[in-house]
Amino acid sequence: MNQPITVIKRNPAGREMWKYSGTLLQRDSHLLVLEARFNAPDRPFMGIELLTGDRFIETYFTDRWFNVFEIHDRTDDRLKGWYCNVGQPIVLESDNVISYVDLGLDLWVTPDGTQTILDENEFAALDLDKETRSKARAALEELQEIFMNGRAPALF
Repeated sequence: MNQPITVIKRNPAGREMWKYSGTLLQRDSHLLVLEARFNAPDRPFMGIELLTGDRFIETYFTDRWFNVFEIHDRTDDRLKGWYCNVGQPIVLESDNVISYVDLGLDLWVTPDGTQTILDENEFAALDLDKETRSKARAALEELQEIFMNGRAPALF
């Protein structure tokens, strides 16, 4: 496949917050899987180091309220963990551009299965209607269940 694809992360108001490119690995009617490289400066995060160039395998859905980033070390490809964004299903803006609205709520899962919910204060502060807030909470619960056994998720 190896088709270039651009990802746009939007806030609930629709404003672009982050934009980057990756390579499409898989596509079907409900999901896209792409490979991208971490394009921000090195930084500590939840007991690991996120390094410029770390490999991300990102799974996006057109019918689920989350996306999942499987993070691998740039030097030895060791699995660092999964970063899960709660957000609205992706929008296919064109054949090679996708976007999603990030809802601030995240889940970090380590390779041993330890789960940490992130950014609950950010989520609480968002001006969201009751239905959106409910779907976001349900998505978080679904993610927690997917990772319940501390194994790689079966997302598709």
